[in-house]
Amino acid sequence: MTSPIRIRSNDLDAVEVAWFSALCGDDYRYLGIPDGSLRSSWSHCRDIVQTAERLHYNNVLLPSGYVPGQDTLTFAGGMAALTREISLLVAVRCGEYHPPMLGRAIASLDHMLEGRLTINIISSDLPGMTWSSEERYARSSEVIQILKQGWTQDRIRFEGQYYQFDLAADPVKSYQQNGGPLLYFGGTSEPARQLCAEHCDVFLMWPETESMLAETMADLSRRAAEHGREIDFGLRIHVIVRETEREAREAARELVSKLDDSKGQEIKHRSQDSRSLGVHRQNVLRESADSEGYLEPLIWSGIGRARSGCGSAIVGDPGQVAEKLERYRQIGMRAFILSGYPHLDECELFARHVLPQLKTAKLADVQGRRVPNPVTPLTTAERR
Repeated sequence: MTSPIRIRSNDLDAVEVAWFSALCGDDYRYLGIPDGSLRSSWSHCRDIVQTAERLHYNNVLLPSGYVPGQDTLTFAGGMAALTREISLLVAVRCGEYHPPMLGRAIASLDHMLEGRLTINIISSDLPGMTWSSEERYARSSEVIQILKQGWTQDRIRFEGQYYQFDLAADPVKSYQQNGGPLLYFGGTSEPARQLCAEHCDVFLMWPETESMLAETMADLSRRAAEHGREIDFGLRIHVIVRETEREAREAARELVSKLDDSKGQEIKHRSQDSRSLGVHRQNVLRESADSEGYLEPLIWSGIGRARSGCGSAIVGDPGQVAEKLERYRQIGMRAFILSGYPHLDECELFARHVLPQLKTAKLADVQGRRVPNPVTPLTTAERR
């Protein structure tokens, strides 16, 4: 019987493996206990990205949030000059920037990185504002359509509810070709799923049981097919890997050993997405976990006690973690965005114990977005 899960990179026998740089205050040795040495300073976040590059991760997520830390686009510009191989998955909150100027900023960054740019589309509320889910995703849809017109057409001609433009597209032309930078997207609500199915390239999920993940992937596959499209799927999840399973489970217990649940709730609700449907689903699922917080073998939900967004980790020895990732790959996952606490330490541990067991690739390269010597207004195209 044909699988209901249809993916764009079906024939790819590799996965894209990304790490996470804690731009938004999300680094701890003990969850919920602030550590001054792990604050989201330029130097600390820079060190995470450079470590991930040295260890041969394919990509690194740069999140966005209204907390003390690093502005995403500003930080990415700084890292463009300090990296040579790793791609940057830059979170863009739709509505924060005037779309043509956002397009120009993305084009500049994509040229600085020579095509090592991927975009994480964010649709949560802007700081201090509350819109309905339908309004937020409708605005995001318009922003994406404007960006894509700029990447693929000579002019941006758009008449929408929020934006109306008739502009030359040259200022927003990306370094990457064949559609511009890949758009990664996560969201569980009905309008979120529709937005991704129609416009985005990689649907990112947060940890749930394998059966729940497969059900979501089948639903998105069906929705994308209705638009004549196929998309890829990715998983945003934490990892705790040690030489033995016993040591890994002990490390998980140690991570939350000083956590006060009231402090955990305070930390969770600093995030703009803390009351989203995706977070709610994880909260409900965590209530059904076993006495140690495991949703299913190796998937520990304890991080969700003090973190919005991704709230669970793969916990195990190197073979177990690699096997779990392979199970996800067989379901249809082609991208993993990983993290662990503290981020530098766990980045090293995963690279030492598991990364050599994985065959990896960059989705943008596989899908022909990066081509040799692209002709753009900032490379060799005739100046106008």
